[in-house]
Amino acid sequence: MHSYLQILEDSDSSKKQAAPEIIWKLGSEILFYHPKSNVETFNTFADRMKNIGVLNYLKISLQHALYLLHHGMLEDANRNLSQAETWRYGEKSSSQEILINLVQAYKELLQYYTWSQKKMELSMLDEDDYAYSTKTRNMLSHSWKTSVHICALVKIPGVWDPFVKSYVEMLEFHGDQDGARKVLTNYAYDEKFPSNPNAHVYLYNFLKREKAPRAKLLSVLKILHELVPSHKLMLEFHKLLRKSEKEEHHKLGLVVLFRILDFAGCTKNITAWKYLAKYLRQILMENHLAWVQEEWNSRKNWWPIFHFSYFWAKSDWKEDRELACEKAFVAGILLGKGCRYFRYILKQDDQVLRKKIKQIKKSVKKYSVVSPGV
Repeated sequence: MHSYLQILEDSDSSKKQAAPEIIWKLGSEILFYHPKSNVETFNTFADRMKNIGVLNYLKISLQHALYLLHHGMLEDANRNLSQAETWRYGEKSSSQEILINLVQAYKELLQYYTWSQKKMELSMLDEDDYAYSTKTRNMLSHSWKTSVHICALVKIPGVWDPFVKSYVEMLEFHGDQDGARKVLTNYAYDEKFPSNPNAHVYLYNFLKREKAPRAKLLSVLKILHELVPSHKLMLEFHKLLRKSEKEEHHKLGLVVLFRILDFAGCTKNITAWKYLAKYLRQILMENHLAWVQEEWNSRKNWWPIFHFSYFWAKSDWKEDRELACEKAFVAGILLGKGCRYFRYILKQDDQVLRKKIKQIKKSVKKYSVVSPGV
């Protein structure tokens, strides 16, 4: 950092122009992690940096406020954002309109935090209590003032997750379900906004609270599945598809499970393996062998090593025997009795799981998709 300050004496104007932002970012990181740093030192540094390079004023003010929030200094953060909110500098202010909106939105988010605390206090009061009605009126007034400012921000194309969540919560508190639904629908489906998996998660959770028809829930989760096949809601998606009367949904239910387990972060997800083991048995009983083969053909060259190697058999049995049994069943179905994972698990002598291991052996013999002799 000390060496970099020499750039301010450089004759290259472009380097000098970029220096303030680099000094701010590098300096703030140093002060954030340095063992001898404190809030007073950081505040002094931030206040000085705001006056170096006009275009960085709002960015520094916002990051300064976030630093104060990190230290639990809500009032100081709010005061900092209020000062930044009124910042103007000739023609430069119009080019930083989005940053000004962001500063205002974070200020309102702090007010939402206060509102949510009051909401928690309200939930502890008796509805017949006089204090309850008084607090309710205050909260309605407070949330209305806050939501007006956040409403303007979430209409601008961008990723506004914390603002959308707080705005929707306040709309629901007001009983404006239609308004909340409209905000979430626009956030998820408006083409002007960037693709955002969380937007579909928020919409799904809202529709679920409203007890929306299964068809609506499925349509939202189908898009989320295309964006994030390994999302934790995909297991819920699978269950909804399984309850459907449409055969295409039953087939998609199998695809969803295979795609979840394609991801390294899901290899130990015992619920996903349980669902797959159970569903494989079900669809093979219903003579849908072609569905299984279609999914397996694109995975047969890498799933055996990825999931069903001898190494994983020993590791899984040591760490989680129930998981190992579910995987052994799937391995036997997809790879046959010759699979090393399947054979290793079947050789284990466990009194608790002995009955389950016998069932696995019997089921694999009956349902294996591998032709006899392979």
